[in-house]
Amino acid sequence: MSLWVKICGNTSLEDALLAAESGADAVGFVFAPSPRQVTAKQVEAIVAALPGSLEKIGVFVGSSAKEIEATVRACELTGVQLHFETDRDLAAKLREAFGPDLCILRVLHYREGLAESVASLANDGNIDALLLDSRTANAVGGTGIAFHWSAAAASLKGDSVSKKRIVVAGGLTPGNVAEAIATLRPWGVDVVTGVEAAPGRKDPDKVRAFIAHARAAVGQTAR
Repeated sequence: MSLWVKICGNTSLEDALLAAESGADAVGFVFAPSPRQVTAKQVEAIVAALPGSLEKIGVFVGSSAKEIEATVRACELTGVQLHFETDRDLAAKLREAFGPDLCILRVLHYREGLAESVASLANDGNIDALLLDSRTANAVGGTGIAFHWSAAAASLKGDSVSKKRIVVAGGLTPGNVAEAIATLRPWGVDVVTGVEAAPGRKDPDKVRAFIAHARAAVGQTAR
């Protein structure tokens, strides 16, 4: 069993390179209002200096398909993370524009009815993975708050759901990522606040520890 690890909320080349050198599979850039918000121009410069093998994921909240498409092309992103409620065809529009090469992550927030939401999206071929996150009244991501992993695990049962890649986010830290992996057995993990020294600035020791603990946890779970 392998594990996909994404270090999100990057605002500088230094932090994105730190994630890559520490063994991350992907880095994320937030294009929505946030302490970690970046512009397409900033990300274009950062991505140009990153390893080609590193996945570059743009995080979008409420953006239109045209806006996302323009940003993906300008920044040469390899994937998108979508927070949206209105345009149900957004993933399909992006798949039509970019084909199978674009990784499309669909965010679901932990809440009542999660099982139904997961089941309804499990067979959507336009979505590569479902990202389970927590939210607050003021933030749809990067909250630093963990959701109820054991309760969420019950929502991920069933043949159709088991075939879908699941990425866990929300309140993960170097200290609890192993527990999250053991409980939910996800395809991937995603972290922002848990590896920061301050909003938008990474703590090198935390980044390295998070990735190391996550990789080690997969080995333990496999046993």
